[in-house]
Amino acid sequence: MGEGFVDPLGFHDATPRFSWQLPDGVERQSAYHVQVTAPGATWDSGWVESDQSVFVPYGGEPLHSREAVTWRVRYKDQDGAESAWSESARFELGLLSAADWTAQWIRPSQSTPDRHDPVASLRRHFALSKDIVSARLYVTARGVFELQLNGQPVGRDVFANGWTSYHHRLDTLTYDVTAQLQAGNNALAAKLGSGWYAGRLGWKDNWFIYGKHPELLLQLEVKLADGSVETVVSDGAWEGTFEGPIVSSGFYDGEIWDARRPVSGWAPVTATPELGEAALTPKPFTPVRPEHELAVQGITEPEPGRYVFDLGQNMVGWPRLRVPMTRDGTLTVRFAELLNPDGTLYTENYRSAKSTNVLTAAADGVVEWEPTFTFHGFRYVELSGLPAGVTPQADWVTGVVLHSALRPIGHFTSSHAILNQLQRNIVWGQRGNFLDIPTDCPQRDERLGWTGDAQVFSPTASFNYDSLAFWKSWLGSMRDDQLSNGEVPSVIPNIKLRSGSPGWVDAATFIPWDTYVRTGDVEILAENFAMMVDLVGWYRGQTVDGLLPNIKGYGDWLQPHATELRGDTPSPLLGLAFYARSTQIVADAAAVLGKRDEAQRFAAEAAEVRATFAAHYFDAAGRLQNAPETQTACVLALAFDLLPKDLQQAAAANLVRLVREAGNHLRTGFLGTPHLVRVLDEQGYPDLAYTLLLQESYPSWFYSIHQGATTMWERWNSYSHEDGFGDATMNSFNHYAYGAIGQWMYERVAGLAPDPAQPGYRHFYVRPLIGGGLQSARAELETAYGRAASGWRIEGDTVHFDVVVPANTSATLQLPDGRAPQPLTPGKHHFTMPWPQP
Repeated sequence: MGEGFVDPLGFHDATPRFSWQLPDGVERQSAYHVQVTAPGATWDSGWVESDQSVFVPYGGEPLHSREAVTWRVRYKDQDGAESAWSESARFELGLLSAADWTAQWIRPSQSTPDRHDPVASLRRHFALSKDIVSARLYVTARGVFELQLNGQPVGRDVFANGWTSYHHRLDTLTYDVTAQLQAGNNALAAKLGSGWYAGRLGWKDNWFIYGKHPELLLQLEVKLADGSVETVVSDGAWEGTFEGPIVSSGFYDGEIWDARRPVSGWAPVTATPELGEAALTPKPFTPVRPEHELAVQGITEPEPGRYVFDLGQNMVGWPRLRVPMTRDGTLTVRFAELLNPDGTLYTENYRSAKSTNVLTAAADGVVEWEPTFTFHGFRYVELSGLPAGVTPQADWVTGVVLHSALRPIGHFTSSHAILNQLQRNIVWGQRGNFLDIPTDCPQRDERLGWTGDAQVFSPTASFNYDSLAFWKSWLGSMRDDQLSNGEVPSVIPNIKLRSGSPGWVDAATFIPWDTYVRTGDVEILAENFAMMVDLVGWYRGQTVDGLLPNIKGYGDWLQPHATELRGDTPSPLLGLAFYARSTQIVADAAAVLGKRDEAQRFAAEAAEVRATFAAHYFDAAGRLQNAPETQTACVLALAFDLLPKDLQQAAAANLVRLVREAGNHLRTGFLGTPHLVRVLDEQGYPDLAYTLLLQESYPSWFYSIHQGATTMWERWNSYSHEDGFGDATMNSFNHYAYGAIGQWMYERVAGLAPDPAQPGYRHFYVRPLIGGGLQSARAELETAYGRAASGWRIEGDTVHFDVVVPANTSATLQLPDGRAPQPLTPGKHHFTMPWPQP
């Protein structure tokens, strides 16, 4: 239901939508019948003559907070045969507004310790005298929290409740704690950290962007056997303290833990009944959780007493330690993504982030520990301060991988080992940077929601993981933080960095549209349409005689062989290109939403901007004018359809010339790279597209892999065996932007591509590109309708194609042998073609 939820607890939507998949063997749905049963009412759709099986809207009265709802569906197939009712699914709503809360914000009454990132402890004892039927715990924080009930953890969520534009919205979480309660005495305990709310954000020593004091809001509602409800809330009856073993714990600097410091100094808390202006709404996607564990692959001792544990994979999370320590002994835990030539940790690229954990033991023995409110980006873990004479063991360290617990839905593989490693690097880069928001990097003093990075990566992200709810939540923060003039900040949530950069602001249009194409969710366009319109208005307001001479930004960020970090493509050219494309997206979105007048108006504006762009920046021979001749300028002109048809072939030929002059290498940064290979392919140069994808030398996707990369890198040469490390001021080894190539791998190398005219893979294209010396490639995707797949393999003088079309969808097969496109119905299909082609 909704955005991919299955039987959710604490659901956020009072007017939900329902989705279901038809079983194998059914070709098409001709009608559906949905029944929804809530405590106060039942909604019955009756038979609806429709083939819609995704995002079917609820037609009853809006549901209410706390309601437990069941629903079921049946359908008629293409022949009108009725199915049986499905098994009932269920969901339960959370607290939908601040009016549902009687709790108060609480924090320790003691003065905040004179140190950064202190951790508070809070507790409350209470008694239950009757039999317990059910119990729900609703909770949120200004900061991050961890809960225990009767000594057991509540849930598996990490860094709850996540990062939103806190002044506007706070996500709340719901837990079923029925089994953890008992008749008689009970105890609630919480740890409360600064997190994003009161911690440091960015590299400019920005503290307390939102507030100085983390606070907790908690409401436990217990239904008893006699029908009564007992409620325990955060209020003045709680106790709090800053005294305890966690001295400090923050995202950038790590955690200091001292077992000799028992929790003490309890005192009544400060309670604030005013809930504030921020909306309190159930979290609309899955929180961060431990999703994987990595074992140590090797141990070295590059310096006496400093042991380096290699987890074999650049990851994001923390180490779980099980190490021997002596009383009063201090263990220092440091991290690195790469090692220096002498085997010591390379940490310069962390900049001012200390990324260090310090443990002090209270007694001799084995210490089992993992941190609470910090995370690190790393492959290597260094332990120092161990007892003399110990021999480190591999099981002393386990890598606990943390990321938003999204459902993996896409898979790509091929006959090319390095291409498969590239796919793994793309996925690991997404895991590491989908930590409640889409961050640029996970390790240094940054870890921010850069809009440009997210914009270029979103199509690839939506293939790897079910990202719809994730994007919708983040776009909600973008709407909250959009400036009054329509400008979109460079990072979301906004921490007051410079904004107004072409390609970055356009996340407001590109991500809703790209996500709509891949999911079919019209709601993402409706929710963000006003923001999209306002962004186009901001562009329009910057124009001078139709151009954007004064616009500035990050340019084609980190273009290789450029004269500056922003690349060689001028911001005014980039601005006009993205202005045109964003305006066309708004026109297309308006058409989808049935806004006919706006669709026509924005389409006309987009056409005007395209004409201005073409006339000013390209001559009659399809060459750049009034700007440096760059690959990115040519690529965007073609990718965004900014040139008249009679100029496109010439412009493509000039792009090819620029690539050839670069020795068949790319010369593109963050904005040009996502479109380069696709444009070459679409303009009739598929062999050159493959050459760039599979290029081994710098700059290329394979180059970093040859240097040992296990994730995507910020720079094409963040490190090389020949030259060492790049500029440490901007040198992340986990940065997903260049992973945008994944889109072309899935859609063309394997050949599984969505159709914008029938989005969400209701109809899709199977058009694999045989070449590059590959012997096979395959992509599979769990769409809302079921599994879709496209794969090919060369066996002798024949290419075999295998296609899976889910029920209630269709596909079009376009083989590269010139035969007419062939429609495909649901089911499994096999085709062959002679190879090589004459």
